Amino acid sequence: MNPFSLEGKTALVTGANTGIGQAIAAALGRAGAEVICAGRSSCAETVGLIAGSKGKAREMVLDFADPMAARDVFAAEPVDILVNNAGIIRRADAVDFTEADWDEVMDVNLKAVFFTCQAFGRAVLGRGGNGKIVNIASLLSFQGGIRVPSYTASKHGVAGITKLLANEWAAKGINVNAIAPGYIETNNTEALRADPVRNKAILERIPAGRWGQASDIGEAAVFLASPAANYIHGAVLNVDGGWLAR
Repeated sequence: MNPFSLEGKTALVTGANTGIGQAIAAALGRAGAEVICAGRSSCAETVGLIAGSKGKAREMVLDFADPMAARDVFAAEPVDILVNNAGIIRRADAVDFTEADWDEVMDVNLKAVFFTCQAFGRAVLGRGGNGKIVNIASLLSFQGGIRVPSYTASKHGVAGITKLLANEWAAKGINVNAIAPGYIETNNTEALRADPVRNKAILERIPAGRWGQASDIGEAAVFLASPAANYIHGAVLNVDGGWLAR
């Protein structure tokens, strides 16, 4: 048996329409999972990528501006693997940061993550099954950053929730872990990469000497979702080219 195979499993990936979420969905599909690609906008491109590599996928509309958007999803259909990737960011100096920007980010990045995990956990435990949760944290689960107060707070919270749920569910057949991506080539980092000064400073700090690819996160998610990671609980895996080790 291949310990990295996801054959026979169903996975739901939030924010699967682009970037890291799309790469995770595609990687899970290549590993054999049937992938439900969830997003607030169309995930047709991601579904097409998975189908093009002979995988199974379908899309689902979920907008986590409502943190309870997934409350009924897992009761309706059995899901074995949940990847909480959907997230937003707002940037402003701390002295100017608005309550609206705080609440919007916390709702999507933290409140929705917890209540989506809760709905998944209830369904898996209710059927006496096993499940895997992979939450997408951040380097800012460990560092402060600048001008992103609600994002930093939310990602610290994701790391904490991951550990709390692991403590409660590890003995009950659910693995809860997280991935902390480093600087990845996505639309969200395009401005940084286009700025010669910032790009140079970032690359000089990364021991690997390159920006990460979204696929780097996708393959890490396959590992944490697979039987190979059955004894891993409450971990926050840094996939950062060595950034935090510097």
